[in-house]
Parts: sequence; C-alpha cells; structure tokens
Amino acid sequence: MVRIHVKHGDGSDQKEFLYDCSTTSPIEEIAPEISRISNLQSRIDRLVFELEPHLEPLHGDAKAVSLLRALSEAKSYASKDQVVHNRPLSYHVLRNHVQALERELNSVPQFQKLLADVESSGEDLRQVCWAGKVLDRSKRLCDYIGANEKTKIVIKLQSTESCPV
Repeated sequence: MVRIHVKHGDGSDQKEFLYDCSTTSPIEEIAPEISRISNLQSRIDRLVFELEPHLEPLHGDAKAVSLLRALSEAKSYASKDQVVHNRPLSYHVLRNHVQALERELNSVPQFQKLLADVESSGEDLRQVCWAGKVLDRSKRLCDYIGANEKTKIVIKLQSTESCPV
C-alpha cells in the first residue's frame, strides 16, 4: 500500500491526514475519496469550533454526556495527531463519527439550528497536486510514482486556480 500524506488548507488552518491505496489505483478514484475525507475532516473541525463554546454550560448535565463523548471521539479521530501516530483516515469511519454527532445534536433542540448552519460542503473541484504537478485523473498513481507499494508521498489538495499547470 502506498501511504499518501494529504495536506489541505492554508497557514494555521492547514489540515492533514494519511490515506492508503494501491499504486495501481486510478487518480480518478483517489481524488474524490481524498476530497470526501477532507470535507468530512473540515466539517468536524467546524462543528467543534461552533459547539465548544455552547457546551461549556452543559458540563455535568446527564443529557449532554453522550453529545460530549461523540464530539470528543470525532475530534480526536479527525485530528492531525493521527498523522503523528501514523494512522490513515477512513472515509467510512469519519462519516460514522459525523452521523453520530448529528444524531446527538438533533436530540438537543438548541443545537438543531447550529447543525443546519454548519452544512456539509459537497464534492468540490479541488486538484490533487504532487511534486508541483496536477495529477491527471485519466492516469494511475503508478504512472507518477512507479510500482513500489511501499512508497510514501505528500499530496496537496488545492483549488483549481492555485494549482500549477
């Protein structure tokens, strides 16, 4: 498996995660999967940012315990610390964390509006860049990095305007 270190965002808001795939994987499959993981990671970060100030008064409330636990689990799974511990993120696990968090938020009436405000961004048109090049979606990963399954690369997700041509 190729270990892809994905970076997205700018400056202090830069997010990163690890993703595993085969060298024979088409870029056409890798790019949307990486983009979906990036979107879920960003959504969890936005929910954490919006919710934490509102949850302070709820500490100790029995109803809020499951919400606090779901928020904590989602936050830790989506954190940059997963890169430090060499753990790749999975789209399905991230999605399950987001769904659990949404269920808990829907059970507390005061957070239903907040949940609607932090809507998920759909598929976006970000480009996958490696070594200063946009990866062509019609090619396979091995066309760029060779056939070694133990390769580790760093990929940047960037908007179509900011990626080199």
